[in-house]
Amino acid sequence: MSPVVTAVLAAIPSPDRGVWMLGPIPIRAYALCIIAGIVVAVTWSERRFVARGGEAGVVTDVAVFAVPFGLVGGRLYHVATDWQTYFGPGRNPIEALYIWQGGLGIWGAVALGAVGAWIGCRRRGVPLPFFADVVAPGIVVAQAIGRLGNWFNQELYGGPTTLPWGLEIYERVDPATGAPDPLNGVALDTTPIGVFHPTFLYELLWNLAVAALVVWADRRFRLGHGRAFALYVAAYCVGRFWIELMRTDPATEVFGGIRINNVVSVVVFLAATAYFVLAPRGREVLPPARADDDPDAEPDAAAEPAVDLDKRDPVDPEPDPAPSERTS
Repeated sequence: MSPVVTAVLAAIPSPDRGVWMLGPIPIRAYALCIIAGIVVAVTWSERRFVARGGEAGVVTDVAVFAVPFGLVGGRLYHVATDWQTYFGPGRNPIEALYIWQGGLGIWGAVALGAVGAWIGCRRRGVPLPFFADVVAPGIVVAQAIGRLGNWFNQELYGGPTTLPWGLEIYERVDPATGAPDPLNGVALDTTPIGVFHPTFLYELLWNLAVAALVVWADRRFRLGHGRAFALYVAAYCVGRFWIELMRTDPATEVFGGIRINNVVSVVVFLAATAYFVLAPRGREVLPPARADDDPDAEPDAAAEPAVDLDKRDPVDPEPDPAPSERTS
């Protein structure tokens, strides 16, 4: 058996479709992966928040603002950096609104999602840096889960390869007309048109490694004041930079042929690293919840004292809080 045939047989197959019809309703794998990632991030972050003395339900309340802001920001970044896909001769600008077809930029999602998180945190009286440290590993795991949507959509892969973990790409067509339809079509013939680097999988694995790094460093060095979030951002940028170099899909280029996401990765990495170095050490004090969740209300004199996270047991920096440690 030839090496090429062996590589193909050992390669990772793509799903034959990314959309299933439930009557007239399309069920899109990409959307399901995004939703699953959000659920995992919120659930895990809620546990981390409560373990640090926070009130149950706060993360969910903040997510009500952060998630929609993040989705809008992610789409705006994608459209801004890939504007030629939607605007110009022969293009349909209305497709810029078709978020269900894929296309979310992580930098826009983080930036505008942070605005939503700030609104939610202010309403619940929680410091934004404290909240960011709590949710950092959950966010990057959500990104990893979201990358599975790219697998179903047969997108974000790299150049050809003969490696055994290469990704098979099939030709998808509209079953009714036989016309090519890479996103919504079905692969009637599962003979691959090529085998490529699964860059979506590389980023998925990198994201999981970043989540593990943040959790370890957070526990080992008791990161606070937004430093765990900064570590997540910096570490993600390192992986995104080299993975972006492997991608072959069309992208906006600047400075004579450099993909714009590589430039953004460098700039964001430098900013996150500077913040990590300059931010205060230790963990901040979590203030008690304010009456009626009013961010402008004065603390109740009879309220329980704030939780000083720097005085917890250094062996287990995130123990389950006793009732007396919870905020009112």
